Amino acid sequence: MDPALGIVLLWLAFTVTHVGLSSLRLRPRLVGALGQTGFLALYSVVALAIFVPLIRLYFTSKHAGEMLWYLPRGPLFSAVVYAGMALAFILLVASFVQPSPAGMAPAAMTPRGVQKLTRHPMVMAFAVFSLVHLLPNGSVADVAFFAGFAAFALIGAAHQDQRKLVTGPAGYRGFYEQTPFLPFTGRDTLSGLRELSPIAVAGGLVLTVVVWFFHSAWFGGNP
Repeated sequence: MDPALGIVLLWLAFTVTHVGLSSLRLRPRLVGALGQTGFLALYSVVALAIFVPLIRLYFTSKHAGEMLWYLPRGPLFSAVVYAGMALAFILLVASFVQPSPAGMAPAAMTPRGVQKLTRHPMVMAFAVFSLVHLLPNGSVADVAFFAGFAAFALIGAAHQDQRKLVTGPAGYRGFYEQTPFLPFTGRDTLSGLRELSPIAVAGGLVLTVVVWFFHSAWFGGNP
C-alpha cells in the first residue's frame, strides 16, 4: 500500500474511533457496560493500537512520494518555523499551568490567561505544531501525516465542545460563549496575553530551544 494512503487511512480510523467511542450515543452505553475505568482502558487500547502503527508508518516513510511544494530555507523561513514552534510549546505548557475546562481535568469556568486566547490550548498546540511542520515537509507522505494531525486535533476539539455543551460540567456553556475556538480570534486576546503565565512562556521557550538543539538526533533532518 502507498505510505501516504496508509497514513490517511490510519488517521481516519484514529479520528473515527476517538470521536465515536466518546460520542453521546456510544459512550454512556460503554460506561454502563464496562464502568468508567473499563471504558478508559478500552479507549486507550484502541487509541494506542492505531496511533503506534501510524507513527511507525510515518517514520519509516518520511518524505515519500511526490513533492507537492519545496520552500527554500533562509533566515525568514527559519524565523517563521521557530516562532510557530515557540507558540505551540507555550500553548502546550500553558495548558498545564492554566488548565481549561474544555480539557479532561476539572478547572474553573472563569476564563483567564491562555483560555482567553483559545479554550483548547493543548489541542491548538498540536494543531500549530502540525501546520508549522507542513512548511518544510512538502512530500505526499509528510502532508498526509501533518495535515491529518491538524485535522484530527480540530475535529476532536470541536467534538469535545459539543459533548460538554450537553453533558456539562455546569457552566460550560458560559465558558464556551466567552472563549474562542481558534487562537487569537477572541475579543479578549490582548487581556489573555497580559494574563499569560510567565512560567508557561519561559517553559515554552526552553522547550523550543531544547527540541531545536536535539532535533537532528531525535527525529532526523534539519531543526
